[in-house]
Amino acid sequence: MRIYEAIVKALEGVGVGAAFGGAGENAAGLMIALKHSKSIKPVITRHEQAAAFMACGYAMFSGRLGVCFATAGPGAFNLFSGLAVAMSDSYPVLAISGFSSLEWRGKGALNETSGLSRTPDSQVMFSATTKKSFLLYDADNACDVVEEAVNLAFEGRPGPVHIHVPYNLTHQGVSVRNYRDVDLRIKPVVPDPARVDDIGDLLVEALSKGQKILALVGFGAVLSNAGPALKQLFERYQIPFVTTLDGKGIIEEGHPLAIGVFCDSGHKAAREAFQAAEIILAIGNSFAQHATFNFREDLLRNKKLIHINIDRGEIDKVYKSDAAIVADATLAVTALLDRMSAVLEPLPKRSFKRYDYGSDKIHDVIGKLHPGQMAQALSRRLPDDAIVLADAGAHLTWLGYYMELKEGQHFRKPGGFGPMAGSVNGALGVKCAHPEKTVIVGCGDGCYLLSGFELLTAVQYDIPVIWIIFNDNQFKLIKIYQLSTYKESGLVEFENPDYVAYAKACGAHGYRVDTLEEFEAAFDKALKLNEPVIIDAHISRMEIPHYSSSPEGVLAGLVERLEARVRSN
Repeated sequence: MRIYEAIVKALEGVGVGAAFGGAGENAAGLMIALKHSKSIKPVITRHEQAAAFMACGYAMFSGRLGVCFATAGPGAFNLFSGLAVAMSDSYPVLAISGFSSLEWRGKGALNETSGLSRTPDSQVMFSATTKKSFLLYDADNACDVVEEAVNLAFEGRPGPVHIHVPYNLTHQGVSVRNYRDVDLRIKPVVPDPARVDDIGDLLVEALSKGQKILALVGFGAVLSNAGPALKQLFERYQIPFVTTLDGKGIIEEGHPLAIGVFCDSGHKAAREAFQAAEIILAIGNSFAQHATFNFREDLLRNKKLIHINIDRGEIDKVYKSDAAIVADATLAVTALLDRMSAVLEPLPKRSFKRYDYGSDKIHDVIGKLHPGQMAQALSRRLPDDAIVLADAGAHLTWLGYYMELKEGQHFRKPGGFGPMAGSVNGALGVKCAHPEKTVIVGCGDGCYLLSGFELLTAVQYDIPVIWIIFNDNQFKLIKIYQLSTYKESGLVEFENPDYVAYAKACGAHGYRVDTLEEFEAAFDKALKLNEPVIIDAHISRMEIPHYSSSPEGVLAGLVERLEARVRSN
């Protein structure tokens, strides 16, 4: 069995269903092995960066291993952005890349990345963007290395790993003589019972005294599928909750205990609930920049913080916790519920002030397609199983603010690394992992222009994704930042192509929409087609998304910024 045949067979054995990569001589054997796979769908992308984003998408909600691959040298280096996403957002991803022949190291071979003789050192570079990078020296070590890499990808807080396969190991006559299946040993991160008892007792005491507890839910809880356990805990003890943008939709947003989204582009009701809370129960949070109003130092002043996270490194990283549990979110919440239920009966239902998606009426004075109204219309039309991905940009704030998710629907924005076009491409991986679900991308025109040529990939491999392009011919968020900081803007406007003609040229469907009614009709058609579709939505350029630099509200944020400007002068 040749080396790439062995690697593919091992990946089949751990349930990999798709692999995304770029063509190249050093990846040629892997491409052939994938061609003959009975269970792994190979997807050859137009650019290797897209392959890494797709691998992240594949792992995003499935919990399965995402796989991407590339040839040696520049092709391999194009994987770095996607691997950085997998690292920051906790996706189990395996990257496989070629490497020049071991006997040629230091001779300046084509695509050499040994670190010798003025060649880049790919082992160091991949080690910087993964949990570990492996270099195969002997074909007979292939199964051992794949097993170690895959288990490491899932160990503790999931993340990316990488394997170099030297060119000389792919030669005719070189074989894996000792093939064996990978032994996948995923060990759950279980909570310390003593910590559960302490924090359970703390929460029981607080509830008994009528103290105000607010849960703050992040993406770690989504990765853990903690929604059902959280819902049980919150309903039993009438604990209201807010989510970060990353945690949005973990429980249906129409739930009476769902207050809204808490972040700098979130809901007023969520900010007010946070301000009033005495205890913050944070589940699966990294306390990221935009979720903390730029790491605001006084965010938790006069509050107790209980922090639950799978990664010990996240505890006390931004804010000092008063109590913490290092564990998988579902296991921790379930254990807390069991502990509390043993000593405290369910509490009577209460009502809380919350953001009401249905009553928020947008007053459009300009008469053009309002991005907020479009987000509301999208929300009303989402299929029950829909997955909506946002990319980096102003469109994200409209979707996060106005789109209400029901049970079974999912939302994801770019995480901590925050690349543009990550979702434009990653959506293909999401769809491959969930072919039965509707996958939709809301993206800015700037994001789409970065790598929208993967529409050709979607058509070639019959991957039906709907891209909704928020088209306003500008980098909107950058422009807003320039105007607020420098009092002028520059180099942020551009022209878009005819996306309908582009879609047609790629073999896909395209619709241009200029009104809300046209958008609704186009989206309904896109759902029925079940094929790759672009909806080119020409939105108003004048609308400004909701934003506050302070958890106390927009006015308080403006006053703080004015005071800071006066002090700086």
